Amino acid sequence: MAKYTLSVNNKAMSVEADEDTPLLWVLRDHLNLVGTKYGCGIAQCGACTVHINGAAVRSCQYPVAAVGAGKVLTIEGLSPTGTHPVQLAWEEMDVPQCGYCQGGQIMAAVALLKTHPNPTDDDIDKLMTNICRCGTHYRIRKAIHLAAGKMTPKAAKV
Repeated sequence: MAKYTLSVNNKAMSVEADEDTPLLWVLRDHLNLVGTKYGCGIAQCGACTVHINGAAVRSCQYPVAAVGAGKVLTIEGLSPTGTHPVQLAWEEMDVPQCGYCQGGQIMAAVALLKTHPNPTDDDIDKLMTNICRCGTHYRIRKAIHLAAGKMTPKAAKV
């Protein structure tokens, strides 16, 4: 076991874990940040998507030792009040059905909008690789377009 001090949601958090422990389990089991979900365990579905230094990563396959001095952002840290433009668009478009994958979907959408502030349908279809087993992809696409129109430069930098 090694000790780590991680920057998670702009707070220093100390944990003790094996170096190969996936970040997902550190977030959920050690830090009680359970908004990041376990889906497939092989970095394919995206339910576990978080940001490290602003880039979307699949935390189920990202070892805690690889975080280093990186800044981790989870769905809990995206907006303390749930008012990030992507979250608001998700609500307005009534995106979630079961809701299980939505934290990861939102985190992936925020990352997409950082690199593609005015995405086309094709951009969204190619870059949103998270899976929604309920099939809400059409509403996800609509919400991303809506959020793109509401994004401020500050919100895009999250």
